[in-house]
Amino acid sequence: MIDTTATHPAVIHFRRLLGSPVVARTGDQVGRLADLIVRLRGDAYPLVTGVVVDVAGRRIFVAWEHVDALEQERARLSQNTVDVRGFERRAGEVLLDDDLLDHRLIDVSSAELVHAFDIELVPGAGEPGTWVLARLDTRRPARMSGLIRRGTGHARRDWKSFEPLIGHGGSIAARSADDPMRRLRPAELADLIEDANRTESGEILDRVHGDPELEADVFSELDSETAARLLEARSDADVAELLTRMRADDAADTVADLKQSRRRRVLDAMPDGARAKVITLLGFNPDSAGGLMNVDVLTRPAADTARRALDAIAAAGSLQPEALLKVQVLDDDGRLAGVVSVIRLLQSDPGATLRALMDDDPVRVETTADVADIALLMSDYNLATIPVVDDDDRVLGVVTVDDVLEVTIPDDWRRREPAPRPVRGVGPETNGDLR
Repeated sequence: MIDTTATHPAVIHFRRLLGSPVVARTGDQVGRLADLIVRLRGDAYPLVTGVVVDVAGRRIFVAWEHVDALEQERARLSQNTVDVRGFERRAGEVLLDDDLLDHRLIDVSSAELVHAFDIELVPGAGEPGTWVLARLDTRRPARMSGLIRRGTGHARRDWKSFEPLIGHGGSIAARSADDPMRRLRPAELADLIEDANRTESGEILDRVHGDPELEADVFSELDSETAARLLEARSDADVAELLTRMRADDAADTVADLKQSRRRRVLDAMPDGARAKVITLLGFNPDSAGGLMNVDVLTRPAADTARRALDAIAAAGSLQPEALLKVQVLDDDGRLAGVVSVIRLLQSDPGATLRALMDDDPVRVETTADVADIALLMSDYNLATIPVVDDDDRVLGVVTVDDVLEVTIPDDWRRREPAPRPVRGVGPETNGDLR
């Protein structure tokens, strides 16, 4: 918690403190403040635990127990001498200048990378003599240009709204088990990675790597150029393992973007079933029904009941949810006889057969249908899925509306700058407008 007992709590702006004098108990200057060290404490605000002092070009560490006072433009020590041993970071420690100031962090609420232009420290509540990292300023400070003041001022936001990209393994391990990044969707994480530099994207991927299913979903959302670049550094076996967790159509797109000399090695490292699906899809034009379709679909015989069909949907946890909006109904010869929606199944007598409930003349396409034709059919018939069949009317897969949108939305629309998001207050633990 942040101390809110005073009417106007003390606030230290780190940018102003950086480079200020560090004085001994006698008042003599021993050096200049090069950095502050804070310790991550899970859901609590990071606690200042030490000062890095520049003494004649050498960075030395002074533990907080030897700091008498931290003021806006200087730090006072409680002793006259300092230990000249160099500073070494420990697990769970963050350096305000090296790691945060003028660096980018993840704004979790808006799923975007923002810049830390300043850092605010306040006294720790219930911890006399301590300071905690409370807020960040994420808007570029206003500047004077002639007689006109230009800039956006400050957006003072609670520290807990952000997730830092520090690049230090020990610090990552010390963070809360309730990782804020787990609240982000795969598409949001993919957008962050595409906007990040190599160092930043590497840390985001390291965080995602602990959840293999999430990692596969993130790679499915990445643009082809970024995905191919990130996979270059991975072994064939690692890439094959990742592709196996992806939907077959997304895996096929990813394989197609690999260097040609590598595709066969990666495919050979995949399990037989997953490899067969990907190779099948690679044989189609990527902008055709065959290239867009999801080959993992739910089919049921026409004699099945609504109850049994719903049970099959409930058990199909590995299938794309959009592909389960309709059940593909087969006749006795295994050909497409009709389709029935989940809503129809839920609203019908559980004992009713699919033959009695299905649309027996569903819209369907062959593998050569192009994306424009599919989009028109979906629009004309208000469809979210369309089955893809061969010349003998056997179901090969389904195309879902999200697959069509992905290839029809222009790249410049997809990458356009998002509308500005309102800045939510300074946080529940702060007390008014602290300057």
